[in-house]
Amino acid sequence: MQSTRDKSTAVEALYCQHSGPLLLFALAFTGDRSQAQDLVHEVFLRLLEGKNLDHVVDAKAYLFACVRNAVLNDTKVRRRDVPLNHEYAWFEPPNRDYAAELSLRRALAALSNDQRQVIVLHVWGELTFSQIANVLGISSNTAASRYRYALAKLRETLCVQEDRCANP
Repeated sequence: MQSTRDKSTAVEALYCQHSGPLLLFALAFTGDRSQAQDLVHEVFLRLLEGKNLDHVVDAKAYLFACVRNAVLNDTKVRRRDVPLNHEYAWFEPPNRDYAAELSLRRALAALSNDQRQVIVLHVWGELTFSQIANVLGISSNTAASRYRYALAKLRETLCVQEDRCANP
């Protein structure tokens, strides 16, 4: 069994010897140098954190296979990421009021993350407080109280804005 120091030295030697070709290999897949570097570094970090390489017959081939797998996994993850259009409304009212929508977005952004999550899950996700509790890992009473506090803050923020607009 290798000591941690021996393992780090072995991984460092592998990095010095093979990181250049591994980076070029990853770059051929990704087309993005920083992404390729991240993936190669991820492979070596996993080696440092994982088992020793005693079971590996051909370290060079093993490293290329690891980088290939890292690229494929990263590609799958990135394919799932769909950029959201910031101009897209969360809801489409029949007579769209852009000023009110902007006010609501600002008021939601002013809430704490905990309260905003509960509001979004309950109002737009249409989840019950029990379901929200399961998603967030909290009790349903906590979810309900965060919802109540968030509504109170939204009411206060939006009513103050309306009063300011009505009484300049």
